[in-house]
Amino acid sequence: MIKIKPILSFLTLAAFVVLLSCSGGQKKTEQTQTSVQETTPKVEVNAEAKLLLKTLNEMGDYANSRNFPSLIKPSSVYEELDGNIYIIDLRNEEAYNEGHIKGAVRVDFSDLPAYLTNDIKPFEYDKIVVVCYSGQISSYAASLLRLAGYGNVYAMRWGMSGWNKHFAEDAWLANVSSDYEDQLETEDHDKAPIADLPKLNTGSTDGDELLQQRIEALFAAGYRDALVKASAVFENPGHYYTINYDRKDKYDSGHIPGAVRYKPGGTLGIVSEMQTIPVDKEVVLYCNTGHNSGFATAYLRLFGYDAKTLTFGNNAFMYDKMKEEESALSWLPFTEAEIHDYPYVQN
Repeated sequence: MIKIKPILSFLTLAAFVVLLSCSGGQKKTEQTQTSVQETTPKVEVNAEAKLLLKTLNEMGDYANSRNFPSLIKPSSVYEELDGNIYIIDLRNEEAYNEGHIKGAVRVDFSDLPAYLTNDIKPFEYDKIVVVCYSGQISSYAASLLRLAGYGNVYAMRWGMSGWNKHFAEDAWLANVSSDYEDQLETEDHDKAPIADLPKLNTGSTDGDELLQQRIEALFAAGYRDALVKASAVFENPGHYYTINYDRKDKYDSGHIPGAVRYKPGGTLGIVSEMQTIPVDKEVVLYCNTGHNSGFATAYLRLFGYDAKTLTFGNNAFMYDKMKEEESALSWLPFTEAEIHDYPYVQN
């Protein structure tokens, strides 16, 4: 059973710091925006959602801290291999045996809570680095573990694709695409009307217990339902409530049809913003690379939203546009420049 670890809280629900955008360069001059007018009738938030918000805030409000999202570069992992670092590989056994980082231990996604509780002493390490194929499953996992209080957990950006080209060929290099670039639109879309947050129906009145139940349930459910491909979204955009989780200038340059922009640093944990996310539709979040949206997806799923992160982010559908506008809009197109030639071992 995963145990929620306490984190010293310096924040309140009313005061949030700016999250990092997918480009790592959220503009400081951008003012906090709200879609909720003063005349909009208030909708009461259900008791369990309020309890969960209160509990996360008391633990340190990770989603609105400067440590969110907790990503680490492959180069930093390589430099610290001889240090006090612990690497957990989430890939399947075949992929792990084919090649993994020296010292990495393979753990199934659903077994992570029990592993951290029973098999290691997590806080004896400076860093616990979670790795996967592309960095997106590990982002989702690292977000849940951070929300559980494991403040030394990181997801390795780009996954094993950034470690060695051997792994990139079937992951990042095989999934960058411009197939839907001609379907992008620039029209602004309004957020959905304010409503209640999802009802969790756990029956719990203890915040720590509620948080523990939700995190254990999400790990037990696996990660596949938290992922969606660009092809599914573009083929039926009306089926989803699509959230562009990035800077305004990037949203304005072209986004998925129907996508609504939600500001990084001004959404998660802010009640009036979360109330505009529908509880009766599949919610898709996307960003530059799928890493940041993976962290945000975990947060929303914790609250019961049917949220999914779009795999490979913008890279999956507007890759050529990203390369053309890379310097102007600080896009992050995945290229071979992101791939290192670090050694790996085989079983």
